[in-house]
Amino acid sequence: MEYQVSDVVRLKKKHPCGSFEWEVLRVGADFRLKCMGCGHQIMISRKLVEKNTKEIKKRLEKA
Repeated sequence: MEYQVSDVVRLKKKHPCGSFEWEVLRVGADFRLKCMGCGHQIMISRKLVEKNTKEIKKRLEKA
């Protein structure tokens, strides 16, 4: 799967706030994700993100 900054990923497990969706802020060996529900940010390894991703929603680029 191809991840890009500003994509929204839906993960298998929900965040304690109840949201399943995270915005990708940084891509690399580690990802920085921001919860779409409460705004909490986490750093997580690429391996864990790839394993737990259900779907990727592409954000429209602002021209």
